Amino acid sequence: MLEGWVDEVGEHLSIPTGDVQVAEILDLAKEAAHGIARPAAPLTTFLVGYAAGLKGGGRDEIATAVGEVLRLLATRPPESETEKA
Repeated sequence: MLEGWVDEVGEHLSIPTGDVQVAEILDLAKEAAHGIARPAAPLTTFLVGYAAGLKGGGRDEIATAVGEVLRLLATRPPESETEKA
């Protein structure tokens, strides 16, 4: 279902969607939602897409941007610790 939606949106926006890595983007959104706050999920995935697009927008650029943000999230303390501070 999601891949079909991605293809439909891509067609509507006149953009290629062959390099969209749905599972990786959803995993990133989950990590941002749990590690920062729920609203961080769509913002983070937008920023990753924007960064990848500015650098060419291919599979490698997407993977690089996802990896960079996942490494950033890994350096942050768990949400429960940041709430106590």
